Amino acid sequence: MRRNTGDTGRIPPVYRAVMAAAGPVVRWWGRLEVEGLDVFPAHGATIVAANHDSSWDPVVIAYAARRRRQIQALAKASLWKHPVLRRVLDGMGQIPVRRGQADTDALEAAIRCLADGGCLGIFPEGTRSQGRQLRARSGAGRLAQAVPQARIVCAAVSGTVDIARFPRRPRLKVTFFEPRPASTAETAQELSTRLTAELRAVAPVAAPGGRA
Repeated sequence: MRRNTGDTGRIPPVYRAVMAAAGPVVRWWGRLEVEGLDVFPAHGATIVAANHDSSWDPVVIAYAARRRRQIQALAKASLWKHPVLRRVLDGMGQIPVRRGQADTDALEAAIRCLADGGCLGIFPEGTRSQGRQLRARSGAGRLAQAVPQARIVCAAVSGTVDIARFPRRPRLKVTFFEPRPASTAETAQELSTRLTAELRAVAPVAAPGGRA
């Protein structure tokens, strides 16, 4: 797996190509607005915790941060079943995770990414909200505790559920912000729950058609 420590010159060609391909949808059609990019570290171990309402979320967040660095992400392992998509995901340095079970391989790969100074994206909710308020999972908190030197940046993304509502154009927005400092008394689950609450305070649960 290829890793990146934040040097934009080392971003894999496949990652650059995907960002370029996403540009017309995200920047033009989606009218992307980005806030708080100045808090996003350009170097060093970084955990990007984000809310999750649409399959477009990882692409939109990565595009919003593209001028800073590459974001490696944990993605559901079933995506690797498609040969072409598997090559793209591997080329982008994404990490497959088996949902619904304790995937120690994925956790170890994520920890290695951070220990090498990489930037890792994770959805504390684990899956798309589908318009529901979901309980946070402990993964984000476990990573933060396993690599305490990693900085945590929240990415609140909104508007992605409306990308496919042609001819109505969405208004995409990604807000990067630093969460409240973690407490040594917090458990991994408590940290994940708090990160989710802070994200949802900025980007409430959304479903296609404006339902919430």
